[in-house]
Amino acid sequence: MRLLKSLFRSPFFVLGMSLFLLTLLLALLGPLLLHANVNERVGLAYMAPSSAHWLGTDHMGVDMIAMLLAGLRSSLYVGFLAGTVATLVGTLIGLYGGYKGGWVDDLLTLGTNLFLVIPSLIVLILLSASIEDGRSLTLIALIIGCTTWTWSARAVRAQASSLRSRDHVALARINGYGTFGIVTVHIMPYLLSYIFMVFILQMAAGILSEASLSMLGLGPYDSVSLGKILNEAKTNEALTDGAWWAFAPAMVLITLIVFSLYIINTSLEGVFNPRLRK
Repeated sequence: MRLLKSLFRSPFFVLGMSLFLLTLLLALLGPLLLHANVNERVGLAYMAPSSAHWLGTDHMGVDMIAMLLAGLRSSLYVGFLAGTVATLVGTLIGLYGGYKGGWVDDLLTLGTNLFLVIPSLIVLILLSASIEDGRSLTLIALIIGCTTWTWSARAVRAQASSLRSRDHVALARINGYGTFGIVTVHIMPYLLSYIFMVFILQMAAGILSEASLSMLGLGPYDSVSLGKILNEAKTNEALTDGAWWAFAPAMVLITLIVFSLYIINTSLEGVFNPRLRK
């Protein structure tokens, strides 16, 4: 309860959470409230914003608000799923290696470092390009999550290593707890706040990774995302035609989501880390 009060006294946390919840509500309720349909052509290509269509139309004559709401939902879904996968993989490897130490830790650290030196964006591009059919949002999110877990593993491993020598962990060993019991009961609860902050950063990274892939034409086939909106605007020369509404709002939404997640993470770190509070 005290931590919650500290969080809500932080203007950065309130601002970040308000912005993120606003984008989440737009993604979930916007299509229902505004009756937005990405499959309906409402006018000509690149119609300027008007009272009928507040953000104009895209190159196909589809209402841009409908496209943006659908893209927002897709980008948040990819970010959430990719962040969850990356956090789970990184946390499991980091916890196990940090607690066990010795050759197990050395082996897992070596594997993590090998993955870390390989540029994840290049791996993402190669894997996405190799999938010619069936490149769905879920598959892209899984690929992103499975290629961006390395820095999470390193961060969690450092925390788990510092807890390995604590008295309560030594007492658990004496009482006969196995590795699984010690890691899940006596180490992980102390890292939940840290793992949650890792998830927030991984979610932001997932949204940016999907936008990067879509900008390169390697986004989902069957769905609209904010990155795919930018790619279509570039491909169909929206900038040349002066149709700023075809790409600027999508850029603003991506920036807004990532910015809100980063300041949420910063405010959480300020509350959970006593040294930063001082």
